[in-house]
Amino acid sequence: MSRNVIAIVDDLFFASKIRGTAEALDVTVNFPRHADGVKEVIQRNSPALIVCDLHSEKFDAMALAKTLKADAATRDIPLIGFCSHVHTALQAAAQDAGFDRVLPRSLFTRELAAILGGEM
Repeated sequence: MSRNVIAIVDDLFFASKIRGTAEALDVTVNFPRHADGVKEVIQRNSPALIVCDLHSEKFDAMALAKTLKADAATRDIPLIGFCSHVHTALQAAAQDAGFDRVLPRSLFTRELAAILGGEM
């Protein structure tokens, strides 16, 4: 059975990189288009991981993290955020909001296979 991951990503470069890496690992990735879609995908697919671009313009990453971590049904799903390494305030805010890990984009990209494969 394939591992299920949700990727909340607007950037086409990162979406393509995630999709390609996931295919190579036999990981199913869902890319919800709106905040309500995240809950729908969670209910349908029981994801092992949620990955979020903290620079997303379509999603309020902090509100999403707080909502997911406040809900007993979703609080244990690992939540990983990534952003530009120069946005240290954004990184701190994400950790405060409930993200389990916050990575700079370069590290996220370098470790993407391990992240999607469940090794991290």
